[in-house]
Amino acid sequence: MSEITLTIVKVLFLALLWLFILFVASVIRSDLFGRAVPSADGARQLQTPDRPRRAKRTKGQPRVMTITNGPTAGTQAELAGGTIMIGRGADCQLLLDDDYVSTRHARVVAGGENGVYIEDLGSTNGTYVNGMRITAPTSITLQDTVRIGKTVLKLET
Repeated sequence: MSEITLTIVKVLFLALLWLFILFVASVIRSDLFGRAVPSADGARQLQTPDRPRRAKRTKGQPRVMTITNGPTAGTQAELAGGTIMIGRGADCQLLLDDDYVSTRHARVVAGGENGVYIEDLGSTNGTYVNGMRITAPTSITLQDTVRIGKTVLKLET
């Protein structure tokens, strides 16, 4: 090979190596610091149903999110404030001690008459409802199980 060909191959190799390093740094940064979380107003807009419901709050509606299986089983968080942030971060209402959980992994929003929704916040390993990975805000009920990493959660009254 000529000298110019070797130089071009070296430059291309270095460019690819730098692209790979930048990609890895981006993934690590998003895992450590999380992604931008939309405001609560944005979450309220997402959870507005197509047709209005006339359901009234009954004693059977969910009030707490409980960890049923995992390192911190039995831990609960009240839905009284309307929103529960789930993750490893200190600002989360439901802290999960799990290596597969992001700093801000998911958010549970109580929508009053509209029910309860869970939203994955762009986590690396995903949020699963009844074994299915969710990609958009998803309605959950008392019968549904939510899996985040190795931790299993349920709504309770």
